[in-house]
Amino acid sequence: MKYDSRPFRLVRNEQLADGIFDWTVENDTIPALASCGQFANVKVFGRTLRRPISICDADERSLRLVFQVKGEGTRLMSQMKVGEEVEILAPLGHGFELEKGKRYCLIGGGIGVPPMLFTAKQCENPLVITGFRDKSLVILQDDFRNAGAELVLTTDDGSAGRKGFVTDVLSERIGEIDEVLACGPIPMLKAIYSVCKGKVKCQVSLEERMGCGIGACLVCACKQKPKDGEAFMSQVCRHGPVYNAEEVFFDE
Repeated sequence: MKYDSRPFRLVRNEQLADGIFDWTVENDTIPALASCGQFANVKVFGRTLRRPISICDADERSLRLVFQVKGEGTRLMSQMKVGEEVEILAPLGHGFELEKGKRYCLIGGGIGVPPMLFTAKQCENPLVITGFRDKSLVILQDDFRNAGAELVLTTDDGSAGRKGFVTDVLSERIGEIDEVLACGPIPMLKAIYSVCKGKVKCQVSLEERMGCGIGACLVCACKQKPKDGEAFMSQVCRHGPVYNAEEVFFDE
């Protein structure tokens, strides 16, 4: 795994929705190393621990990071000005594994939606299902359409798109796809795997608290079940955040 900590220049900071911000940061070497499903660890001035943010998109010189304000660190990030310099450790983690010739269904829930955009750009004609609590939190819909994805929007209360859950759409469309890639809260991932089990392969990106981002602090350890052998504790920042769903303990 190739990663490094380098200074990036903030070239864009926009608010997309209630408490959700959209960064573009530039560096001459790091962005080109990124692959879909990986993340970046952002150093926040005055804070000891960095903030792990999924990579929403990347090209040769820039990373796009979409994050939600959840505490003091991300609040400070949201207030940074264009032109400021920020130190970022990236790209980190094990991302999604893609195969040519497959039709993928990409599912994102809430702040698990952003990493699916970079992933969608690597797939051919993907079906993308996005789920949000309500219309005030809906993001990135035009970006997915511009990436050539077939897009289905769901909200819990029906205030935008289709009322219901991402699993409602998945259950109806599962016969059209070869594999599911998903990112979001654990209850959603568990429900998605229940639909996929015995039908199609499923990869899930776990949302865990992370400290160092490189496997040194053990904060993000989670239980994993290999196909053969005994269960063990896996470091999400290092061995994940993407896992084959059958290897994850969903509170079973």
